[in-house]
Amino acid sequence: GVGGVEKVLPQELSKVGPTVMLAYGGGSIKRTGLYDQLCTLLQQAGKRIIDFGGITSNPTYEKVLEGAQIVNQEQVDFILAVGGGSVVDGVKIIAAAAKAPKDLWEMEFEDHQFPTEGVPFGIVLTLSGTGAEMNALAGITNEAQKRKTAVVGRYGEFSILDPTYLLTVPEKQLAAGIFDNLSHCMETYFGRGNCVSDDMNEAVMENIVQNAMAWKQSPQDVNILGNLMWDSSIVQSSILGLGKDSDFQCHSIEHQLCAYTNCCHGMALAVIHPLYYKLVAKTAPEKFARFGQTVFGLDTSGSVEEQASQAIQALYEFIETLGLDHSFSQMGISVSQETLKTVAQTCGISNGALRTLTRDEVLQILTEGL
Repeated sequence: GVGGVEKVLPQELSKVGPTVMLAYGGGSIKRTGLYDQLCTLLQQAGKRIIDFGGITSNPTYEKVLEGAQIVNQEQVDFILAVGGGSVVDGVKIIAAAAKAPKDLWEMEFEDHQFPTEGVPFGIVLTLSGTGAEMNALAGITNEAQKRKTAVVGRYGEFSILDPTYLLTVPEKQLAAGIFDNLSHCMETYFGRGNCVSDDMNEAVMENIVQNAMAWKQSPQDVNILGNLMWDSSIVQSSILGLGKDSDFQCHSIEHQLCAYTNCCHGMALAVIHPLYYKLVAKTAPEKFARFGQTVFGLDTSGSVEEQASQAIQALYEFIETLGLDHSFSQMGISVSQETLKTVAQTCGISNGALRTLTRDEVLQILTEGL
């Protein structure tokens, strides 16, 4: 809630050791004054501050290893992650890599072993949408391997979510976060299985859509921003996936595209999702029709197939209302057909999908996204 840093952070800092790494991104927290506020609170708590900025969107493995090295060199007791999902993801892996018995990437992807220890950290969230504050997974790009994927890190000890911080975020960036949030819902909802989790998911998706539309009309309303922030946390609490096989095919495609283009995660997902759903909707038209009725309030006239098509059109129009692009070229991504073929051949194929895509179908989605 509003004022969460002042209310909560001092008491949390009293529980940790004397050396704290302050980790953040490109410097927006300095422009908004949050950096100075946090430094003051850390100093008042008697902490030695280790400054670690420059965690970029789509954080790289090289950067997190740099952070882990500093953690060990400076004997850091606690990390304070300040930023959006990229900063939080970076810190999850810094925290785990600093205490891992060997290279974390090799440990997870070659030995199939996962971290059990790590440096504790807390979160001050300045951009919602990824839900990164609610889990231990991190989207990390290994530039040497041309691969972006989910890496297992460490859970945060606490998260402070003050919706007023969203007031400083550029509108299109916040819109991308909103769509990323909805994307997490959809990729769980359209996975195999039907249970009470889907009913809860529908309520959250409807809330995201309603508050997103309200935000476009009243972008300074902190209550609206607070709802969107809370939606994001609920989605990534894992409760909506219980009893389901989640279908994160769109995320898999986007992650690998990002490894080659460093594209904006939420914006690229907004291009990929409608194209993917047009391809697979015939597999479960009833589910897409239900999605249109409950999330977008569409009527129930026409055949189930027509209702499914209308639901995908409503999603397309929602993306347009958010002000997001409908193609990679509109996003400013210049990518060759050869690169798209490589992305299609190397991205993960979802096991929880309504139906399994072929590599040619992945390429079709990417090509249509141009």
